[in-house]
Amino acid sequence: MTLDTSSLNKTRQDFSGRESVWLFGYGSLIFKADFPYLERRPASIRGWARRFWQGSHDHRGTPESPGRVLTLVESPGTVCAGMAYRVAPAVFDHLDVREKNGYLRFSTPMTFADGGHEEGLVYIATEDNAAFLGPASEEMIARQIAGSHGPSGPNRDYLLNLAEALRELGAEDDHVFALERFLLAL
Repeated sequence: MTLDTSSLNKTRQDFSGRESVWLFGYGSLIFKADFPYLERRPASIRGWARRFWQGSHDHRGTPESPGRVLTLVESPGTVCAGMAYRVAPAVFDHLDVREKNGYLRFSTPMTFADGGHEEGLVYIATEDNAAFLGPASEEMIARQIAGSHGPSGPNRDYLLNLAEALRELGAEDDHVFALERFLLAL
C-alpha cells in the first residue's frame, strides 16, 4: 500500500444523507483537535491496543529519518481509552490528509464514559502499509522518538503530550507510559 492513503479513504465510507459521524481518536487526535467538531466525549474501544509501530515521514519525522507514531493492533480483551468527536462529514476532507501516511478509516463500536454506545470511525495504520515500522523494544522506540523531528515538531512532543492527555482522561497505557519513562531517562 502507498504512503498516501487520502484518496483510498474517500472511497471507504458513504456519508450520503449523514449530518454527522463519530470519530474515535487514540493518539494525537486526543490532544490536537485541529478540526471543527459538534461534540467531544471521552470514549473507549475494545480489542485494540496502542503501539508506536507506525513510521511518521510527514509529521514527526522525515523520509530519511522517520519518527514513530501510534497505530492500533488487535489485542483481545484490551480497552483503549481515547476521545470521540462528532463531526460533519466534510471534516474528513481535512482528516484524511492529516492521517494520510498509511492510515485507513475503519468502523468500530465505541463506549462513552457514561456507558452509552455509538458506531464510530477510527484511523488505523495496518502492517501492510509502506510506513509501518513494526515492533521493537520500548527502549529502541524511545531512542528513535528522542532523535526524530519533522514538520509538526519533535517526535518527543507527540509522546509526552499523549501521556499527559491519557493521564487527564484517567487512562492506563503500559506501552505509552513505559516509552515516556525511557524517553525521560535519556
